Amino acid sequence: MKKDIQILKVENVQIIATKEWDKDFLAQHWNVYVINNREDIIESVLVLSRGKSNDKKTSTLRHGLGDLPPHTGKKVEFIAEEVFSFTNEYIVTFFTEGKLWDRTFIFEPHSISEEKGTFIDLMGQDCVIAE
Repeated sequence: MKKDIQILKVENVQIIATKEWDKDFLAQHWNVYVINNREDIIESVLVLSRGKSNDKKTSTLRHGLGDLPPHTGKKVEFIAEEVFSFTNEYIVTFFTEGKLWDRTFIFEPHSISEEKGTFIDLMGQDCVIAE
């Protein structure tokens, strides 16, 4: 039985944070996106998000994003600057190639900042990439 379990390594899928203009609040806010850099569609994308520090934790949120075509991204959620000092975890689960894939991405405390951004072509701007 144990030999039948496959541990699949998720590649070419990313979680990123980027600062964007919010026209409703007329201010810059940070948003989190899932990016599919694969050559195939990823289906039934689910993202679980939660944050924790030494003495506090956030609610656990679950986001059903549906299917994500190749070389596209989809917004997961707004992330408040008040939780940047937390370890913020994003668990991405999806189907492709007839298999279930799963990976945990982490933004370490204080890792989300404009100074730590890397230019992402798909987004057209600097973004912070989760580990």
